[in-house]
Amino acid sequence: MSSDQIDAMPFDATPGDDRCVRFTPSEMMQHHVAHWTGLKADVVTATQREPFTYQFKSKRHLLIAAEHVEREDGETEIEGLPRSRMRSLSGKLTFVPAGRELSGWQQPLVPARVVSFYIDPQGPLLDDELRFGEIEFQPRLFFADAELWRIAMKLKDEVLKGENGMRHYSEALVVLLAHELVRLNNSGDAAVPIARGGLAGWQQKRVADYIESHLADNVPLADLAALVDFSPFHFARAFKRSFGVPPHRYHVHRRIERAKELLALPTSSVTSVGLAVGFAETSSFSAAFRKVTGRAPSDYRREVIASTRVLMLPGQPMPAEMREPPQPLSN
Repeated sequence: MSSDQIDAMPFDATPGDDRCVRFTPSEMMQHHVAHWTGLKADVVTATQREPFTYQFKSKRHLLIAAEHVEREDGETEIEGLPRSRMRSLSGKLTFVPAGRELSGWQQPLVPARVVSFYIDPQGPLLDDELRFGEIEFQPRLFFADAELWRIAMKLKDEVLKGENGMRHYSEALVVLLAHELVRLNNSGDAAVPIARGGLAGWQQKRVADYIESHLADNVPLADLAALVDFSPFHFARAFKRSFGVPPHRYHVHRRIERAKELLALPTSSVTSVGLAVGFAETSSFSAAFRKVTGRAPSDYRREVIASTRVLMLPGQPMPAEMREPPQPLSN
């Protein structure tokens, strides 16, 4: 599977696989996984309320968001930190730096649900000046951080959307996640410098033209940033300052504007229009269209076609592209 594919099928980690947490017994865990550049996310849900153990040690960093974890008994340990027997873990975060070992066991009160993020220290999306791969991160067990949690839950939502997720939006979240981890590790040290201004006029035009010519594609944030020689993190901030919205939202709005033009043609179906502007499923297209316009695409299509016919002068022929397709004659 390539680094930008999404796998919403359950899977089990193979013994000895250091890329993910090993649960025992493994068959009671259901996984939904997404891979983006430099990060793998795994939404793990226990299907039974039975005791289990877990272990992890890797060359990748691990961030765990315990969305719903309550245990009757158990303990968790990260190499270099004291063991914890905390029982109510819901809403807590855990960070395991690359090379440190995580281990534990628990007797759950409810079926557990956690989100694990496996982070490549040398991820290509990360800014060179961030020096993410050179930082000596400190382990943290069962802590709270509102901003880090918010980003983690947004990434979880993208995992569960499967193929309907926005790749460049997810990659922007990956970059933000890395910066938040650095901020947390610095514990109040000087923040990493960020771009204060927006994009220059020529940069705005180049990016806007590129998006316009790739409306139906999931354009990676890194590709857009490369157009103007920015890092993804700095580009996302500069883009929002210039356009007023993040890159992914601008892309969606441009898709919807193009969809409006296509929906005005009676020969185009809602499904075909959705596909033409990059939505694999009619349901996801309808949801995005309604979110932007407040109307379903089918309703918008009927209103536009009806208003066009009212405005036609008596006896004026309707343009060919506005005509309804001929209906077959019945026998």
